[in-house]
Amino acid sequence: MTGSEAGQAPVRIDTSRPHPARVYDWWLGGKDNYPVDEELARRILAVDGTVLRGARANRRFMQRAVRAAAESGIRQFLDVGTGIPTEPNLHQVAQGVAPEAKVVYADNDPIVLRHAEALLRGTAEGSTAYVHADVRDLETLLSQAADSLDLGRPVALSLVALTHYLDDTAYELVRAYLARLVPGSWLILSQVTPDLSPEAIENAANQFRRSGTPFFPRSLPEFARFFEGLELLGPGLIPVSGWRPEPEDVAVQAEGIVPVYAGVARKS
Repeated sequence: MTGSEAGQAPVRIDTSRPHPARVYDWWLGGKDNYPVDEELARRILAVDGTVLRGARANRRFMQRAVRAAAESGIRQFLDVGTGIPTEPNLHQVAQGVAPEAKVVYADNDPIVLRHAEALLRGTAEGSTAYVHADVRDLETLLSQAADSLDLGRPVALSLVALTHYLDDTAYELVRAYLARLVPGSWLILSQVTPDLSPEAIENAANQFRRSGTPFFPRSLPEFARFFEGLELLGPGLIPVSGWRPEPEDVAVQAEGIVPVYAGVARKS
């Protein structure tokens, strides 16, 4: 277990504006958020009743996808935009299948940095580490991740509920990350879409933008662009609760629409 990365950046928390990780934390019932985050979370909930089950469905998708990767032999995981710790965390899922798995978390929220110690409690056989960096700072993020991961071996790159906070430079950015990963690596990605609940998602997007947080829902063809040149794994690109669902996910589907697409692919 390593944790040196957690001490490399000073903790300066801006409580004057909401942060997506803390808004998400409020939706998941967490306590690591501020009034400004709760205010935005409640405003979005008032115009989009899907957000609570969407947050839960995203976490469940991450768990299923990571488990699938580990069961297929992947032993290295890079989780970018990891968010505030919510159990089970990615390393608990991966190391539950393969105790020797290596996991690196990365996020730009100082609150996540503050909680990095909780994220770093993995198995004795494996390793966990935390990088305090923005997804757009690819060189810094990957160079620090390489202290723990062997980028000459396959890595599962997790970008769950992240790309809808990035403009269309996200396509080039995801391609740049994948270009640095070797064949056999995986991409695990989910993204808010306007396709399934257009009015609610537009209202939610407007609330994010008014708060100063960019927000970019994407249609299915737009989402599919992230996977160009990759080998899609079954069942393909699908609403998040339907990706290899377990009984709990079927129950979520019965609650109503979750306007989030999910996909998992392998680099050939």
